[in-house]
Amino acid sequence: MDFERARFNMIEQQIRPWRVLDPAVLESHLQLRREDFVPASMRQLAFSDVEIPLHLDGVDTGQCMLAPKVDARLVQALEIKRGESVLEIGTGSGWMAALLATRAIRVVSLEIHAGLANFARNNLKQAGLHQVEVINADGSKPSASTLADWDVIVLSGSLEELPSSLLTRLKPGGRLIAVVGRRPVMEAQCFTKSTNGAIHTENLFETIAPPLLGFVKPSHFRL
Repeated sequence: MDFERARFNMIEQQIRPWRVLDPAVLESHLQLRREDFVPASMRQLAFSDVEIPLHLDGVDTGQCMLAPKVDARLVQALEIKRGESVLEIGTGSGWMAALLATRAIRVVSLEIHAGLANFARNNLKQAGLHQVEVINADGSKPSASTLADWDVIVLSGSLEELPSSLLTRLKPGGRLIAVVGRRPVMEAQCFTKSTNGAIHTENLFETIAPPLLGFVKPSHFRL
């Protein structure tokens, strides 16, 4: 397989048509080797417009890589600036963390599945992205390593409702991106905290993403 041709086609036929035009985002997709973040058995699908199941040693982790255009659109919406710090919840293969690290000075990424955390660490190390720290932890539970205020928070998975506690961990001017809702209706949303603490919500696009593990589902029971 000609990976360079496949990479070019992914950008020109999937990512650009999905209104991803930020030169920095496009350049990161040219420079990073997405095929190195995909399980070996799925490598031929690295540049396909599909979700890729994350099977490790024949075991289904229940997680997947999102389609390339979805990750690219999310990163573009964040408008990450040089010197900003990022918290990611749901490392998966490490691909999103890699994209974030092309702009951020520091990325801390939490992964609840120990095998995936190791897989992502190896992928990021191979890519030379030493500013990313992958921690095997439940992102739904605050910890000493993540209680700082962040410029950007990325939830690489879906939630039925966004916990307000996550928004309190944003700096003024900070942005949080998540896929919110229940199948079959979910929407990627960007939450921005103003200098006075108010939260502005922008609906980006409809999509579907696997649920983030560890987060409590809200009760839909009504009296």
